[in-house]
Amino acid sequence: MDFPTIHTDIWDAVIAVPLVMIVTQIIKKLFKVPKKYVPTLALIFGLVISVFYSHRHSLTAGIFMGWFYGYAAIGSYASLKTTILAYRNTYK
Repeated sequence: MDFPTIHTDIWDAVIAVPLVMIVTQIIKKLFKVPKKYVPTLALIFGLVISVFYSHRHSLTAGIFMGWFYGYAAIGSYASLKTTILAYRNTYK
């Protein structure tokens, strides 16, 4: 079995992950999605972007990188939220 060649570039870090974060937050606000489903929504959107746009040449590479897009967006959001809450609590 040959593993797919996966190229990562500026698209992954600067465009795809923030795009998943932004669209997830827009969908969350517009459709009143419960908080427990938001990480799943981010993962699904990351997979869709990866499979149908950035890695359309290989389904395996698309699924592999889609997981990274989704989970990187989830982690980045959680980290940003924790940092903001900690900063607010410091100056109360």
